[in-house]
Amino acid sequence: MFLFGDLLSGWCSRGYWTVILGIVLLPMIVVADEKFVADRCELLPLPRQQVSFLVDGVEKTRWHFGEDVPRPFFYPFNGPSGVSLTRMGHPGAQNHDHHRSVWFAHHKLNGIDFWADTSKARIRQKDWYRYKDGNAEAVMASVLGWYDEDGVEIMEQDVVAAIRPMPDGEHVLELQLTLRCPEGREQVVLHKTNFGLLAVRVSKSLSTYFGGGVISNSEGAVGEQDIFGSQARWMDYSGPVVVRTAKTQHVVSEGITYFDHPQNPRYPTFWHVRSDGWMGASFGMHDNWTITSEQPLTLRYLLHAHSGMYNAQTAARVHAEFSERDGFVVRKPAADEAHRQFEVERIKDTKTLGGKSQQP
Repeated sequence: MFLFGDLLSGWCSRGYWTVILGIVLLPMIVVADEKFVADRCELLPLPRQQVSFLVDGVEKTRWHFGEDVPRPFFYPFNGPSGVSLTRMGHPGAQNHDHHRSVWFAHHKLNGIDFWADTSKARIRQKDWYRYKDGNAEAVMASVLGWYDEDGVEIMEQDVVAAIRPMPDGEHVLELQLTLRCPEGREQVVLHKTNFGLLAVRVSKSLSTYFGGGVISNSEGAVGEQDIFGSQARWMDYSGPVVVRTAKTQHVVSEGITYFDHPQNPRYPTFWHVRSDGWMGASFGMHDNWTITSEQPLTLRYLLHAHSGMYNAQTAARVHAEFSERDGFVVRKPAADEAHRQFEVERIKDTKTLGGKSQQP
């Protein structure tokens, strides 16, 4: 007699049982929503207190805020070729190891050195408000504390950083810094200094002295001698970049244009720039600035990673677009904005910029 068990065994041996199971389980398979479209710009939190800024899945820069360094910084800051246009430290001077790519610092704050690594004063990220992906931009909003040698908070700083894609693999990093007195403090003095608040150390090949770079500014000046200490709406460091693969290497020209914003106090800013590969908007070059509990300070800057050498017409267009864009505000979410503690958005009313973020 031909038993059912024999039939079942035959089916299994021939793989028919897999087919039967597939037919039975087919209705249980969940298909992804075909309407889903990935955001072009993304923030990816990583281990060791880092956040990667991605455009079309490609890293453009990375935020480092671990306690193993005196202050947070961005590195790398990649050009369209994928090679970093910035570096960690000076090519020839170990006493400049505090030059960490793109970073925030100030030489004297209430008389305390927040610039050099030899100082025990520290800048620490206290928390993050929002990581917001999108098609036009991805936005990170965080809060930093500036602490003296005894761990006492001297100043609080909101950082809003937006990565925005541009054609041909270029991008801009837009930064909004809000400096204010922490709770219980009435004022903070940013002392007169060339050093602060947003600094950039370009790569070795991009520098004039160590590589083949050229320094230019918005007013048509070229070179350290004509640019150092002068006012300009923007400045640029462009030069050769070595692109290496496993078997070959070739040289392209790329650069960074660093823009001041028309809404910033003391616009256009004075610039501290050196042929060894250093540039910074020198907000306090000639005078102190006092921040009070009633009046915080908001500054907006833009870094453009571009192909080719400096182009004045392109820079003027990017500056115009940056000038017209609304600034950011960090706020508590609305009732219909679920699963978040804070929201960050652009606003037209620039008078509200710089206010204390709404803490929980």
